[in-house]
Amino acid sequence: MSNSKTFLIVEDEEKVASFIKKGLFTQGYNSEIASTGQEALALFESQKIDLVILDIGLPDMSGLEVCEQIRRTNAQIPVLMLTALGSVSDKLSGFEVGTDDYLVKPFDFMELLVRIKALLKRTNENMPSDDILKVADLELNLHQKVAIRAGKVIALTAKEFSLLEYLMRNRGRVVSKLDIAEHVWDIDFDTGTNFIEVYVNYLRNKIDKGFNDKLIHTIFGMGYTLKSK
Repeated sequence: MSNSKTFLIVEDEEKVASFIKKGLFTQGYNSEIASTGQEALALFESQKIDLVILDIGLPDMSGLEVCEQIRRTNAQIPVLMLTALGSVSDKLSGFEVGTDDYLVKPFDFMELLVRIKALLKRTNENMPSDDILKVADLELNLHQKVAIRAGKVIALTAKEFSLLEYLMRNRGRVVSKLDIAEHVWDIDFDTGTNFIEVYVNYLRNKIDKGFNDKLIHTIFGMGYTLKSK
């Protein structure tokens, strides 16, 4: 029976990678294998990966560097580092770049499996409780990146989604244009352009148009707020 999870095994030793993949398959897990860091990053970007098993010694780049690049785009995914090095300093180097756990070679598969299950359980427990933001009949699913109002799915661009998320997280509070620029666009100064007004209008047309209860409000001279009447 499949667990509907896919792991990325990053290991240049073919026998070790095959051993891990076969063992995980018996437990119902799917696996993708990468033998280099570049191949691993390409697979990570193109597929939905639930956990990474990462060898520290790769032919083209360090596993530490791979982990660091993965962490730039995904702070939550569990990363289990495999290494022939077991010193405290080696482990600290891994933890500094975002490794969740360490396993020193050679290892028993059952120990690997126990560690994997512990990481998956910890990840599930740490999922944010506000995975779905709600205001009136508007819902924003942060995990699936979907906005729904009155049961209807609303298509948003990435920036529109980020803007709506920021407004919903600050529901009932007036946020200035500078607040929005800093938190949504990562700009901490006044650009002198009206791009925020433009995006707020885009959002209004998608979120409020056709509804009596308007959620996005302009507070003249101060900024914007999202609230139900």
